[in-house]
Amino acid sequence: MRRVTRIFGQFSTAGLLLGTLFFAFSLTPSLLPRPFLVQGVISGLSFAAGYALGFAGQWLWAYLELPAPRARLGSAVKLLATLACVVIAGHFLARASEWQNSVRTLMGVEPVSGIRAYSIALIALAVFALLLLLARLFRHTFLLLSARLQRHVPRRVSHVAGIGAALLLFWSVIDGVIFTLGLRAADNSYQQVDALIQDDLDPPEDPMRTGSAASLITWEELGSRGRRFVSSGPTAEDLRWFHGEPVPEPIRVYVGLNAAETPEARAELALEELKRVGGFDRSVLLIATPTGRGWVDPAAQEPAEYLHRGDIATVTAQYSYLPSPLSLLVEGDYGVETARALFQAVYGHWSRLPEDERPRLYLHGLSLGALNSDRSFDVYDIIQDPFDGALWSGPPFRSETWRTVTRGRDAGSPAWLPRFRDGSVVRFMNQYEGLEDQGDEWGPFRIAFLQYASDPVTFFDPAVLYREPEWMREPRGPDVSTELRWYPVVTMLQLLADIAVGGAPRGHGHEIAAEHYVDAWVALTEPEGWSESELDRLRGRSRPEE
Repeated sequence: MRRVTRIFGQFSTAGLLLGTLFFAFSLTPSLLPRPFLVQGVISGLSFAAGYALGFAGQWLWAYLELPAPRARLGSAVKLLATLACVVIAGHFLARASEWQNSVRTLMGVEPVSGIRAYSIALIALAVFALLLLLARLFRHTFLLLSARLQRHVPRRVSHVAGIGAALLLFWSVIDGVIFTLGLRAADNSYQQVDALIQDDLDPPEDPMRTGSAASLITWEELGSRGRRFVSSGPTAEDLRWFHGEPVPEPIRVYVGLNAAETPEARAELALEELKRVGGFDRSVLLIATPTGRGWVDPAAQEPAEYLHRGDIATVTAQYSYLPSPLSLLVEGDYGVETARALFQAVYGHWSRLPEDERPRLYLHGLSLGALNSDRSFDVYDIIQDPFDGALWSGPPFRSETWRTVTRGRDAGSPAWLPRFRDGSVVRFMNQYEGLEDQGDEWGPFRIAFLQYASDPVTFFDPAVLYREPEWMREPRGPDVSTELRWYPVVTMLQLLADIAVGGAPRGHGHEIAAEHYVDAWVALTEPEGWSESELDRLRGRSRPEE
């Protein structure tokens, strides 16, 4: 008992109490359902954050020489704090399944019957122990450096310098060894995967398709994602069967990262290939900005090709081998450079064509693709001759146009589905409300955002660390749990986990459903000759389970 008392006596009472509160808060729901392993990690990080804040507060109290409780009273306080911790943790653990099911029910996911309380507690304890070990290693490093410096400078100066030197040392190890080597290994791995030739794919024989023997871009230069992109999608036969009449096959042009050395060179290559296959002779031209690894979502692409009866061309260029989160960290500017180079090349040629002979030009991007597509053009470059519009789905919170319009939304409209002025330029939609519901007259230049209220990529904000975000206020989004509450620090950790490893069914979170793309493309591009029954048929075909 003495040994146990001695061990617990080394911990901060305020830290344990605040850490337990943060642990309990981490069990409440966020935007997406969480498996127990992820929950355990979040709970461990939350407990560590709470403990650190409590420890800092207790240290500051002592440093300011404020009155401390007497020894006997202090023991009673610790005992009461321990009991409070156990009661709070037990209560929140008992309700954890109920809270998770409040999210699952809204998304049509099968509810969980119980949560693995012991597993979550053990994982959280392991995470906390690891972080505590690192903190104590940092403390020993700081004390060692400070002791060495005291031989030459005053004690307080040595403390400040020791902390600075320890921070620099730890950051050098983390950034120079862990991040650099880890990301380099990830980049090499994804590059090798990208270079693999899929056994089930063969180069196209049609000389008018990208990757064929006549193409300016070889089959190998397309990369893994590019080969999949140009080989998939509806064929002329698929479209003839659906529409009941012969229609042209959609044009898809893709430039892989290995096709040329610079973004500008790849953009020029894409332009020349687009001209070679007759992309500017189609009625609609789409510049699609892919996600980090060069992926273009079929759920977005195929409905546009069906709606325009194959009379559409799409061009895109890869800018990274890494998934979107890693690409955003490592190659954020590189994605913008590629998107901008491709837009300038295609738009430059398009704008020189006679207005009555050129296709309607649209932009599209999902997630990181939406961010880079938004940054690909300058309004001052297009104001004299604007293109027709853009559809940006699942826009990341860093998207400047999205942030500006959301902040400037009409009073009374929620942050998760803003109304902006009269809806003549910018409109928003989700799975329950379409673009046509946001105004009567939509101008010739149109920007559409397709987003879900439960998407953490869109609604994360670093400021959630210390203040409640506007999208949590009433009325809530239709697929956001009423049990969700804001807690400082903890909510930020929950949302970060939702971004990194969260999963949701199509039509929720960051998984945009094809049938919602149908509605978005119809409102944005207004294809002719479609009845409501035909659109229902296309929506049914576009559902993932089909």
